[in-house]
Amino acid sequence: MYYNIFMTMKKVLATVRKADEMFSLIEENDKIAIGLSGGKDSALLLYTMYLYQFLYENTYHKHFDIIGVHIDLNFGEDDFAPLREWFGRYPITIHEESSKIRDILELNRHKDRVDCSLCSTLKKGAVIKTAKSLGCNKVAFAHHADDAIETLFMNMIYGGRVATFDPKMFLTDSQVTFIRPFCMTYESDIRKTANQLEIPVIRSGCPNDGYTKRQEIKELLHSIYHSYPSAKSNFLLSLYNKEQLNLYLNKLDPKDYDL
Repeated sequence: MYYNIFMTMKKVLATVRKADEMFSLIEENDKIAIGLSGGKDSALLLYTMYLYQFLYENTYHKHFDIIGVHIDLNFGEDDFAPLREWFGRYPITIHEESSKIRDILELNRHKDRVDCSLCSTLKKGAVIKTAKSLGCNKVAFAHHADDAIETLFMNMIYGGRVATFDPKMFLTDSQVTFIRPFCMTYESDIRKTANQLEIPVIRSGCPNDGYTKRQEIKELLHSIYHSYPSAKSNFLLSLYNKEQLNLYLNKLDPKDYDL
């Protein structure tokens, strides 16, 4: 059984191992809280990290622990029971926590819409707070390679910055390290693997679902990939291809420019 599971997960596990080796995401005796929203991405991340524990021990002879953390946003999400039952087949602990995030968002609506940025900040803060209470030193979210590329384009289009999120960052305020093990994993591979494993999906209930600037960028990128299939892998490569980084900033003398 485990052989078949590993073969199904082979590609995803390989990208997680690559990300771990490139960015030193995991260290011996880490206790990692995995943010579990109820979608396929986060559910597969929790399951992938469960399997990666075995690879990590066999490859590096080191150990780390994981725990799933689900924050109920109270947006009228679907029943969490199917996902809880699916993970119940494995020795994976899931901690569930209620929150008042919906109430806060309703009080801070912008142009009669929920503020996506505030929602993301509140969810992240809630997971980190719960993780610390559970004795975790790291928190992992399921942001993947496509998310990184979309963030790059959003920053360039809306912010005039060539930037994306970090695979690993230490949060000084909370004294927790935030990691993204799927940062080298494509969304298509995540969805394909999750479907093969028949992982149930919990509808988020978010009123903005499918109507965000990120969705617009996602559709733009899909049209680019349709015309230029190699663009997807090259966009990801550009995020860590430091030998080929060539921007105006490289040519500026800091003393002659207000940086």
